[in-house]
Amino acid sequence: MTGRARAPRSAALLAVVCAGATVALSGCGAEEDPDKGTNGVGKLSPAKIEMKARKAAEKAEAVRVSGNVVSKGQTYRIKMRLKRDGGVGEVSAQGGATFELLRVRSDLYLKAGTDFWAKQEKGGSEPTKSDVAAAGKLEGKYVKVPRNDPAYKQLSGFTDMGVLLDGLLAMDGKREAGDRGQVDGVKTVRVSAGAGRGGTIDVSLKGSPYPLRLQRGGDAGTVQLSGWNRGFELSAPSKNETVDYGKQISPSKH
Repeated sequence: MTGRARAPRSAALLAVVCAGATVALSGCGAEEDPDKGTNGVGKLSPAKIEMKARKAAEKAEAVRVSGNVVSKGQTYRIKMRLKRDGGVGEVSAQGGATFELLRVRSDLYLKAGTDFWAKQEKGGSEPTKSDVAAAGKLEGKYVKVPRNDPAYKQLSGFTDMGVLLDGLLAMDGKREAGDRGQVDGVKTVRVSAGAGRGGTIDVSLKGSPYPLRLQRGGDAGTVQLSGWNRGFELSAPSKNETVDYGKQISPSKH
């Protein structure tokens, strides 16, 4: 026969499959670029990824922080909305009370339940029925924390965006680039320190390279960061929402 030789059926079939799969697979035999459509930080060294994330956080005007934080042996569950001039949210101490914090510039307010105030009144001792009854007057009210009260420094740290982020973003050890993943549907790249023992940070691969999840070294808690740069209103409570505690909030030592 003088006709043109035909390709084997298997070869022809492979050609058809390759032609039809270019959209999904970017061509047969070719790997899809994991950084395609991202902000490109995944191509950087671990140290530069971390630096980019820190700078993005420093420039942001607002953020939501939620998760567990271990401080001085105490575990706190926090849900805070923070901005540069204050913050608002809820803090729960493990095995202890839950309270709300509100800071507007330098003014810090605390709202807590009856049990919290009764224990404050007794300096940590078991409160009496009269203590509980007196503390009931503070239920649902904001109490302004005096600036010279030791509680001010401790509690305001939960509402200070700069202070809180500095502490959360701290890592210790050799930096290494980790796996790609997702946080709330956003693609991320992970940077770990000290093989993970010194902390990990998951950095957004979309838009600004914000840190989206932090695992603190030494099992000191895990938090998620969201709502970057989403502003919100922050104002002091009205007079009928506040009450004067009359003395320092920190329990007196007996």
